[in-house]
This record gives sequence, structure tokens and C-alpha cells, in this order.
Amino acid sequence: MAVPQLDRTPREVYKRLVRTAVASREASGEAGLEESLLELVNVRVSQINGCAACLATHVPAARKAGVSRERLDLLSAWRELDDFGEPERAALRLAEALTRLDDSDERMAALAAAAEHFSDEQLAALEWTIVLINAFNRVSVASHHQPTIDD
Repeated sequence: MAVPQLDRTPREVYKRLVRTAVASREASGEAGLEESLLELVNVRVSQINGCAACLATHVPAARKAGVSRERLDLLSAWRELDDFGEPERAALRLAEALTRLDDSDERMAALAAAAEHFSDEQLAALEWTIVLINAFNRVSVASHHQPTIDD
């Protein structure tokens, strides 16, 4: 059975998703969110969803945005580390809650915690980032996208 490549069929749907992501990234910048924070969120969500193709894109983007290799290596254990600041911890908690969607109380608590560190505009931009990386993860996983791995 051939696996549909959702980024190619229907192409216009995927193009609109990309345009939405571009608009979201612009809104995040206008709201004052740092690129490093957005990439930490993208990496963490992609880890949870097991999206190798998105990790292959966002791990290098995170490094380019200034996230250290050590922080990326330990990102899945962020709750156990002092190396992540309170705004990052709140963003990562929200990212996990909006990705897993299994506990509505945790989603509300994560949103309340994030609201302590981000303005309404920043919080909305952060949530759009989370929603969209989840969408891209699902497109890539459904399409069986494979990253190119250089040895």
C-alpha cells in the first residue's frame, strides 16, 4: 500500500499550513517571544510525538537560535533540571499539556502557569506554535517522512 504524502496531496492544503506557520512565527516575533524558546517547544513536542523528520529540522534550528547541545540533549528531562528558567519551564509544561491532551486539569494548570510569565499576546502566539508543530508532526508521521541522516 502506498502511503499518502500529505505535504504533496493535496498540495494546496499543505501550502496553507506552511503559510499559517509563517504567520504564527511572525506573530511570535512581534509578541517578543525568543526564537530559542520557540525551538525548545518545537523540539519537545516533536520528541513526544516521535517525529524524526521534525526533530531533524528543529534540533539544528534550536542550536542556531542559541540553545546549547547540552540543553537539547537533556530536554526530555527538563522537569528534573535547574538549567531551564521559569518561563521556559512554563512553556514546556504548556507544550506537553497541549500535545498529550489527556488531562484537562493539567492543561488549565499549565495555561495558568504560563500566564504568569507571558502576556496574553505571547501566550496566544506560544499556543499557536504548539498547535502548529503538532500539526506538522502529524503530517510527517502520517506520511512516514524520514530525515536524511549523515554519518
